[in-house]
Amino acid sequence: MYAIVQTGGKQYRVSEGDVICVEKIDAEVGSTIALNEVLYVGADTLKVGTPFVEGASVAAEVLEQGKAKKVVVYKYKAKKDSQSKQGHRQPFTKLEIKGISLDAKAPKAEKAEAKAESAAKPNFKSMKKAELIEYAAANGIELNSKSTNAEMIAAIEAAIK
Repeated sequence: MYAIVQTGGKQYRVSEGDVICVEKIDAEVGSTIALNEVLYVGADTLKVGTPFVEGASVAAEVLEQGKAKKVVVYKYKAKKDSQSKQGHRQPFTKLEIKGISLDAKAPKAEKAEAKAESAAKPNFKSMKKAELIEYAAANGIELNSKSTNAEMIAAIEAAIK
């Protein structure tokens, strides 16, 4: 069985056991992710999506996060004493395809657990002072409103533990 999936604006033909490099995906190395944008599934019966196949997903394990080889961009304008050199390394994620399923209930459940886990502890460093005070009041944590954000974050994290 094989599938055509879309990720990072590109399409890839994958089957179980394949190792592919895709545009960078925010995921930890060793974690399993679900690619839900499946355009086509080929097996005994063919399923073509409009644009995506309903309920199909591809499970993949993140093997590596890295950067591709450097591409050097050199611009030169003759007789103008103008030249510029710039380099770029494109970030990528290396995935190993673990399985293709036409019933995507299991990967969605994993995503829901991950979202619930991340929702349990918000990113305090990106919060403003008023948001920190509101969060502390909602969770029964006493804070001094005149203390700095760093002190408030330390007090909230100490109370959570």
